[in-house]
Amino acid sequence: MNFLTKCIKAYRDVNLMLRILIGLIIGAVLGLTVSDLTFITILGKLFVGALKAMAPVLVALLVMSSIAKAGGGLGKRFRTVIILYMSSTLIAAVVAVFASRIFPISLILPSSDVSEAAPSELGDVFLALAGDLMSNPVSAVSSATYLSILFWAIIVGLALKQKASDATLSVINELANSVTLVVHWIIHCAPFGIMGLVYASVSESGLEIFTTYGKLVMLLVGCMLTTSLIINPIISCLMLRRNSYPLLWKCLKDSAVSAFFTRSSAANLPVNMSLCDRLGLSKDFYSVSIPLGCTINMDGAAVTITVMTLATCSTMGVDVSLGSALVLSILATFAACGASGVAGGSLLLIPMACSLFGISQDISMQVVAVGFIIGVIQDSVETALNSSGDVFFTATADFYDRQKKGEKISF
Repeated sequence: MNFLTKCIKAYRDVNLMLRILIGLIIGAVLGLTVSDLTFITILGKLFVGALKAMAPVLVALLVMSSIAKAGGGLGKRFRTVIILYMSSTLIAAVVAVFASRIFPISLILPSSDVSEAAPSELGDVFLALAGDLMSNPVSAVSSATYLSILFWAIIVGLALKQKASDATLSVINELANSVTLVVHWIIHCAPFGIMGLVYASVSESGLEIFTTYGKLVMLLVGCMLTTSLIINPIISCLMLRRNSYPLLWKCLKDSAVSAFFTRSSAANLPVNMSLCDRLGLSKDFYSVSIPLGCTINMDGAAVTITVMTLATCSTMGVDVSLGSALVLSILATFAACGASGVAGGSLLLIPMACSLFGISQDISMQVVAVGFIIGVIQDSVETALNSSGDVFFTATADFYDRQKKGEKISF
């Protein structure tokens, strides 16, 4: 065994989370003390780029393979996980409504020339999603349009189930396993990627981001943490009739941390699938439910849309009744499900929600500009909540199905 092989083995023998923590600390220290370390910033970009590059291929192959091989019994689990996704998103929006009424916030709106075109109606969001759904499957993979990837992978998987030989199914399964292995190799490089991402964030923004628009950031993060640490575990506990915090902890430390720094649910997809595999979940199930969660499990987006809209109303002196605020939470729930299909994500859905209260696009786009200012924290926490929730509710649905069959579960 040569020296390089020994070094690689010693590196892999150290717990991945410990390695990531070390990379995080080094990146933060360097960000505060040293400027213009371009090669460290490049490490972060390479890591996120590699994950984003492999994620669409991984999803397409896994979904096709899973659907082609799947027997009966998956339907109930899919219904369960969709209900969990949508319920948690709605409750997150309701939490944001009550938190905004208890801690009302007025904004100092900047002059803004934000030029992105925001959807003016909820129908526009779903019209865009429908367009994505029917996009060319090859271009969908190349552009990482996950709704289209899911749709065509399911259709092709069903066709393979009807017509493909065992040899063909074996080849597809082996391709999926090979891509999964490549993803595992990339994940082992996470400490270096996280170091680069943390360095870039800290060196650009320093610690000022924690004081600029501090109250708004605290309200957003508080709602998201409440959803993640209280609401979601309660939902899971009611389903499983047992303490789900050990499961939540695994999801937070293995999924939320990487999602926080990559700020991309797409980049975190391979991480989530690897975690599902370690939790012993059904591969046929999680290979579809995890990418589905990237599209419709949007607790953080619902919180952002609701809080920012109510802050805009407070700023403009618009009186919002509790009934109207609850209607907003329902609108935010469905709009959040389309956030992944809109350029700019949840922030560009704020004008649509503001229109519910007669607030002009000129004003609401200034609020979008505020969102970009605090995006370093808001988007990071939002992504961590959304992405870790995908695994948490996928595991809950899988374990719930096993319990109903009389199987013992452990996590």
